Amino acid sequence: MGSRHELLIGCVGKPSAGKSSFLNASTDAQAKIGSYPFTTIEPNVGVTFDKSDQCRPRYGRCVSGTRFIPVKMLDVAGLVPGASEGKGLGNKFLDDLRQADILLHIIDVSGTTNEKGEATKGYDPINDIEWLDSEIHAWIFNNLWNRWPNITRRHVATKSTSSATLQAQLSGYGSRLVQIQEVLDRMGVKEPSEMEKWDSKRVHELVDMFMKVRFPTIYVLNKIDSPGADANVLRICDKYGDGHIILASALAECFLKKMRKANMVLYEDGGSDFTTTKDLADLPKEEWPEGADGLREADPKALKTLEKIRDLVLFRYGATGVQDAIKKAVDVKGYIPVYPVRNLNKFTSDRSGGVFRDCLLAPPGTTIREFARMVDHQMEQFFAYAEGLSGQRLGEDELVTEENNILKFVVQQTQEAAAAQSAKDGDKKAQQQQQKAAAAKKKEDKEKDKADA
Repeated sequence: MGSRHELLIGCVGKPSAGKSSFLNASTDAQAKIGSYPFTTIEPNVGVTFDKSDQCRPRYGRCVSGTRFIPVKMLDVAGLVPGASEGKGLGNKFLDDLRQADILLHIIDVSGTTNEKGEATKGYDPINDIEWLDSEIHAWIFNNLWNRWPNITRRHVATKSTSSATLQAQLSGYGSRLVQIQEVLDRMGVKEPSEMEKWDSKRVHELVDMFMKVRFPTIYVLNKIDSPGADANVLRICDKYGDGHIILASALAECFLKKMRKANMVLYEDGGSDFTTTKDLADLPKEEWPEGADGLREADPKALKTLEKIRDLVLFRYGATGVQDAIKKAVDVKGYIPVYPVRNLNKFTSDRSGGVFRDCLLAPPGTTIREFARMVDHQMEQFFAYAEGLSGQRLGEDELVTEENNILKFVVQQTQEAAAAQSAKDGDKKAQQQQQKAAAAKKKEDKEKDKADA
């Protein structure tokens, strides 16, 4: 696991579902893409961005008043049925999942690849949702149930709480005690729980709830612009609801980014449209959007692809869905954008005068002092207090919320820092005295020369 506070989004799914394309579309990574199983062997890592409304960033970027906050993304190689039993490269892939905080399940909604990622026709993508969930479930359940007699024996002997016992067993999946407590609360488990009497059905319930809390999943229905995708989209939404479903075309986003890099379109990540020189032809120049002057003309083949993306993706669905998926992942996890500043009136964080230059995403339950550690280890070490937007002091154990996400930190001086500052002040005072004495002598010499004359 990485930092306790670092959000890591995991892209999972079968081979050839479009995971690597999605990573390339949402980040600056260059993951290998191929139309054959196991194109990805080692997990690819990239940095994507969540949108916020504060700009002038030191980290991330700002486009037309919208700030993009960096978020890490992991593209895990494709899973196949039987992965929990070691089929394919299942053990390695499932092990990689432990790093992620939330999963984006990339699903080929076109129905043109089977469960192994092989080309086919008429495949039902609902199968992908069911078998992947069952593989992760089996991976966790088998590891737990095979040791259940020893786990419960020790639980009884040590008179431990259920949360403590289960955290010791599930921590390998990157869980925290607060998550285990949430799992048990949702299951209605009270102490003493008598875990030694739980049968396999109850442990299956435990694993189901653990997956919901530890690995919340967003279903990204990819390739929405492919023939036959519409019917599959409707069936999946009818069965699973649309709360955690995002419609996407990763390849469309990749192409738009490629055209933008070639300076042939004006396009903002996650935007509802783009601009080409053809779009500008009937517009007076004073109505051209910013940056249009330098646009290059796209060739006919590229223009045809762009118009197809506009008709089949942007006009029909409002966006390619890639940025929407990232935003959904951050929202589901409840991460809060927090802005540490030095000046609560100007919202600057350094002498350059940059407004809201620093921004970090803090998970729910982060205290003021824990956030100070996220900003800088030494700041947490010498933490004195923090002030909120209105200047009120905040307790170090208070939680960071969207209501107090602009923070000024005040730190205690170390003995070394205080001594260095004292010496600096002494040197400055001595220098001022020397300058004053030199000025007085100069004045005295001038008056003497005047008297001699």
